Amino acid sequence: MTHDRCPAAHPEDPTPCVGEVVVSVLDSGGAGADGCEHHGARLLASLAGGRVYGLPHAVPGTAIRVFKAADGIRPFCWLDGPRTDASQLSHAENRARHGR
Repeated sequence: MTHDRCPAAHPEDPTPCVGEVVVSVLDSGGAGADGCEHHGARLLASLAGGRVYGLPHAVPGTAIRVFKAADGIRPFCWLDGPRTDASQLSHAENRARHGR
């Protein structure tokens, strides 16, 4: 991990930040990390029961953008390998599997 990435960037995720730190992503227990939209979405996609909030200086709608982006991202998307379990697929893929 490089020192110039946001706190929401997972140590194994090789991607750089995209933009400023603008969201706070919380897990179901209330622990969280602030991050850029890119890493915020990737983190949210990897959490069960996670929530996202825009930081006070964020443009209105930022949290909604992150939430929508996370819907189509697989949990821990930087990991390689086959994904067949529901827990390994994105929320959108799981909805499509179940006809919702």
